[in-house]
Amino acid sequence: MTISETPVTRVLIVDDDPLVRSALSLMLGGQPDLEVVGEAADGRAGISQVGALSPDVVLMDIRMPVLNGLEATRLLHERPEPPRVIVLTTFDADDYVVGALEAGADGFLMKDTPPAAIVDAIRKVADGEAMLSPTATRTVVDRLRSSGSDARTAEAEKRLALLTDRERQVAIAVGHGLSNAEIAGELYLSVPTVKAHVSRLFEKLGTTNRVQIAICVHDAGLA
Repeated sequence: MTISETPVTRVLIVDDDPLVRSALSLMLGGQPDLEVVGEAADGRAGISQVGALSPDVVLMDIRMPVLNGLEATRLLHERPEPPRVIVLTTFDADDYVVGALEAGADGFLMKDTPPAAIVDAIRKVADGEAMLSPTATRTVVDRLRSSGSDARTAEAEKRLALLTDRERQVAIAVGHGLSNAEIAGELYLSVPTVKAHVSRLFEKLGTTNRVQIAICVHDAGLA
């Protein structure tokens, strides 16, 4: 790769509606740093395509035949090096949002999200960020508030006690929804250092994405 070349994020689209797949492909096709490497019409085919094409990011519908998007996301998440998954759907029901995040999704967006926001979400998720629509964010926060318990708080506090002071600061910043760049600015760190801290948080907290870190922080009452 020459200095002038831009790293390309490989994207797989999994949706049972061919018109949606076509629209997303056209929308992403004009981005110099994004490449649609394949499409699939159901979750099972999507898993097969991930194995064959090794995409960086998967845009995953929820309601599909053969295998739904939540189960497909869960199965992909069990792989040694899973792709990032953004659930993109017309349904914003609470159970779908929480189910997608519990399955390991890195983002949850509505299909009526503006194209520029979808492109931005793909870029951020590919870079290790989490991306939720405003509706999904409210759903997660409301669910956390309504399901709080002493047991959840104690478990979260126990997990956070494993962290260094700096890792705890980064975890709380993630819990407040800050990006890597924003955390770097707030804590006077470089972005690569923040990324390294977040990677250690995944390991120490037993989490696999930033949303799960945020949930742990919320459970401990720190955000």
